[in-house]
Amino acid sequence: MQLIQALLLFTVPLPVFSLWPIPRSLQTGTSFLKLSSGFDISLDFDNAPSDLSDATSRTLTHIRSDKLERLTVGRGANDAKAISSAPSISRLSVSLSKGATVRPIAQEAVQPLGKRSEGYSLTVPADGSQATLTANSTLGLLRGLTTFEQLWYTQGDTIYAFQTPVKITNDAPAYPYRGLMLDTARNFFAVADIKRTLDAMSMVKMSMFHWHVTDSQSFPLEIPGFTDIAQKGAYSTTQLYSTSDVQSIVSYAAQRGIDVLVEIDMPGHSGSISAARPEHIACPQSPDWSSVAGEPPSGQLRLAAPATINFTASMLTAIAKTLPSTLFSTGGDEVNDNCYAQDAPTQAELKASNQTLEQALDTFTKATHKSLIDLGKTPVVWEEMALEHNVTLANQTVVIVWISSQNAAAVAAKNLHVVHGPSDYFYLDCGAGEWIGNDPSGNSWCDPFKTWQKAYTFNPLANIPAQKTPLILGGQQLLWTEQSSPENVDSIVWPRAASSAEVFWTGPTLPDGTPLSVETALPRLHDIRYRMVQRGIKAIALQPQWCALRPGACDG
Repeated sequence: MQLIQALLLFTVPLPVFSLWPIPRSLQTGTSFLKLSSGFDISLDFDNAPSDLSDATSRTLTHIRSDKLERLTVGRGANDAKAISSAPSISRLSVSLSKGATVRPIAQEAVQPLGKRSEGYSLTVPADGSQATLTANSTLGLLRGLTTFEQLWYTQGDTIYAFQTPVKITNDAPAYPYRGLMLDTARNFFAVADIKRTLDAMSMVKMSMFHWHVTDSQSFPLEIPGFTDIAQKGAYSTTQLYSTSDVQSIVSYAAQRGIDVLVEIDMPGHSGSISAARPEHIACPQSPDWSSVAGEPPSGQLRLAAPATINFTASMLTAIAKTLPSTLFSTGGDEVNDNCYAQDAPTQAELKASNQTLEQALDTFTKATHKSLIDLGKTPVVWEEMALEHNVTLANQTVVIVWISSQNAAAVAAKNLHVVHGPSDYFYLDCGAGEWIGNDPSGNSWCDPFKTWQKAYTFNPLANIPAQKTPLILGGQQLLWTEQSSPENVDSIVWPRAASSAEVFWTGPTLPDGTPLSVETALPRLHDIRYRMVQRGIKAIALQPQWCALRPGACDG
């Protein structure tokens, strides 16, 4: 039997229709395998944590309820004969490697970047004998369960796979940071909308949810000791995130292998604080907003005032200490000098302290970042803080590159860690037209629309010297929500954002050693998109279904 299986097993020909992101090591066969009606998943080690048990239950539910018909002409109807004679599998054995420490998934998911163990090995024999999943951590087991779910299709009342035997050995991500940023300040997203987004992220093994939770438009985040800011700064008292909401989101994410990076943008993008604490905000809601802000409404923290520095550091401490992540973002983008030039209290403070604005920004940054570092947190900032301002950043600071993909090399040259989020590849809101009113011919500033194909061609190491490549942590796609809300978030984000999930998990080459290509990716991206739809995620179609059922037929 082992000889027969060896003959059936071969390096996978592309395209592979099911797996996203494609494992870095993968061998499959061409045999059909049915799922037994009594199929179960066993946790074969002591003291398995409850969130892993929950994950296996979700896997069983997904396999049985996805009811995804295969994306082939006839939607799998022609598989009936092969299915009828196929053996049945009744068990997946899940175990940790010998000597591995048993910790909850939620604890593993928030380990510092670079210390997370996400690798796994999965074997699914073609003869119906037991499948096995092993890993060095429960987080790795979760990633393996996610892969296992994607092998199965439904025809009538039968659940089956068609590419067995499957052998995946030591599949692990190329980069630890594989993320999505969602702005919930410009338009509000209910907890259920965020959790649905987290479900989709987990389907494609994303590891980071960057939560841009506040901005000048609204401040919906309830912070212990500073609750008046959300009470007055949110759009309404029904559109805010209570302490219990935040904990629910963070816990839900961690159980699905996702770390939540909260961002309170500062000193710019802070105008919403003025409703509760006007003494700390310069140029709030200026009628001439275009001279003092990138978009309406205006408002920036009075960074030169000692009282504002103390207020900000205390606010950061109050929220950051409630979060398990080792990362916290203070933003730092689009600081408008003209706002401060027009603000009399700021000018008076600068004169009294004999500081320039840049020196005051440095003082502000050191104090606010110290409040995070004292809690064991790593500060995260937008690229301007590293490239446009002369401020002191701790060596461990993580810098998100957004203005241009060309700027990553300059950040790495400063020996700072890089997360790629460039607008020329990963901005999901681009191409929707101008949202500023009274501009009928306007376009979005970052036109054109960023297709999944464009994102999929991204090279994380482009122009990065070899000695600086360890500084590249990964990347994320981003949705700024001037024109997005819960009603359209699924279709704007999915399946486009899945493209970078594969770029940063699989790395530059497919399992057979050939480079990633949009041609071989498209059939698999169709598959994960259809599977998302089956799970209630309104992911947008990539092509007519006619094309999805005929890989390559609609290529140019």
